[in-house]
Amino acid sequence: MNFRILFLALFFVSYGMFAQQQKVIDSLETVVSKQADSLKVYTYSELIQLLVRSDIEKATSYLDKEITLATRLGKPELLARAKMDAGNYYSVKADFIAAEKAYQEASELYGKNNDSLGVAKVYNNMTRVLFYQGNLEGALEMALEAAKINERLNPNKTELIGNYLSIGNTQSALGRYKSSLAYYQKAEKIALEEGSPLRLAQVRHNLGENMKWLERYQEALPYFEQNIAYYESIGNEFKLANTYNSLGTVYFEMDSIQKSKPYFEKSYAISKKLGSQQGMAFNARNLGRISLKNKNPQKALDYYIVGMNHSIASNSKSILVADYNNVASAYVALGDYKNAYLYKEKYQQLNDSIYKKENIDKLSELEIKYQTEKKEAEILLQDKEIKTLNLQAKNDQLTKTLFGIGMFSFLAIAGLLYFGFKQRIKKNKIAQEKQEAVLKQEIAFKKKELTSQTLHLVQKNVFIQELKENLEKIKQSPELFKIEFRRLVLLLKKESAEDKDWEVFKSYFSEVHNNFDIRLKEIANDISEKEIRLASFLRMNLETKEIASMFNVLPDSVLKSKYRLKKKLGLDKEQDLGAFLNAI
Repeated sequence: MNFRILFLALFFVSYGMFAQQQKVIDSLETVVSKQADSLKVYTYSELIQLLVRSDIEKATSYLDKEITLATRLGKPELLARAKMDAGNYYSVKADFIAAEKAYQEASELYGKNNDSLGVAKVYNNMTRVLFYQGNLEGALEMALEAAKINERLNPNKTELIGNYLSIGNTQSALGRYKSSLAYYQKAEKIALEEGSPLRLAQVRHNLGENMKWLERYQEALPYFEQNIAYYESIGNEFKLANTYNSLGTVYFEMDSIQKSKPYFEKSYAISKKLGSQQGMAFNARNLGRISLKNKNPQKALDYYIVGMNHSIASNSKSILVADYNNVASAYVALGDYKNAYLYKEKYQQLNDSIYKKENIDKLSELEIKYQTEKKEAEILLQDKEIKTLNLQAKNDQLTKTLFGIGMFSFLAIAGLLYFGFKQRIKKNKIAQEKQEAVLKQEIAFKKKELTSQTLHLVQKNVFIQELKENLEKIKQSPELFKIEFRRLVLLLKKESAEDKDWEVFKSYFSEVHNNFDIRLKEIANDISEKEIRLASFLRMNLETKEIASMFNVLPDSVLKSKYRLKKKLGLDKEQDLGAFLNAI
């Protein structure tokens, strides 16, 4: 357990963004002096991210400027960003108590500003500091909450990569390698889909570590070798140092000290160059393991004490567990059993406080809750019912016979209530079915009436058209005109009650088609009555010739009216007018 925690910590170290390109830093430093104050906060933030692992003094200066400016501007979103940058800064410095405080302040500010995605980002970053302090329960809870928010709200799926890696790391710390592997593979899938090489390298690191703990060393090696080639190509020395360290541990576990030692030494040299106390501490521990294996316990003890002192100074309890065990093993090799016992006792006490059964159970519960929330809710409900029944049983000290009678009565009443409930549902269903049947009959009747009314309008207008044509013929014969004209005019007046017929048609049409005319007016409030008629006839799927006869116009006029109607309804040329009207 101790060495697994020790190297899992390196997983979290690799999450920060890192850049060696001095041109980018120079460019940002030039731009920031010309920016408005609100924009300066964001530029300071970028500079801090770029400098925090390469020039800590400069990063400190920009962090002070960012916090001062954000406080003066008084905008919650700017101050929240500044506090999160402070958390990241302290986390890199391994001041985990200060980092946790800054993250908590950032979380509260994002929450007040209703920025859930900002809260999720803070939660995921806080996972690291809680992990280092030995609070595995808190670390897993933060990682799960961040994943829930991003799964629900964040369109940027790359954020989930960090969430799944954090959850997997906590599972791996508990030795649950199958569970951690599942989360790492989820992260790998997203990294491949999103085409993110840096994120993919992070995932490969975790997969390599997972294979190492499963003792599948030959499968672990390619992951780290690919990452070394990638980090060398982009000049990322910080992550290169971490990868050298991890590759060295694989060879060490394979009992190849000759191969592992050069990688530890390379990693140590880069960490020293970058001023990374944490990286130097990790490599010191590994060099201590090599020294112990080479039967040089005093040198091993010196290395182990370097790592232990760093853990104590940074409050890295989860790493300190391994450090105490390492120091104890070195004292055993030296024959100093008094000190060996002292540090073994410290190891046992701290290990028990972190990995005591209650804490492990809580972590399991968090995982189960995340995976099966609905199922857990049902289980909790059943537990409540059982507790209620048990409480009733304890309070009621009557004889078994009375208890049996009581239970029988309870079941009988429950059965009666259930039967009554079922009967009520059945009656409601029958009544609803009857009501639906009546409505269907009414709609069918209205549809028939509408069809009949439509045919009547078509026939009437055809008849009117024929009358007009006959009138034109009668004009050619004065004698025939005198005889027939009066009769034709009377008949024409009788059949031309257009407005009344239209109102009847519109009434039926509106009932069948859910207030079609009202919804048309909502779309185009300047639509005319004539255009509503045209839209209604088109909804009835009438031919252009039939519509022309209804309006007593030529088919070309109907086509022009359709074009104007389409324009008034705001439709594009490609959109079909009939399909649009049928969808209203």
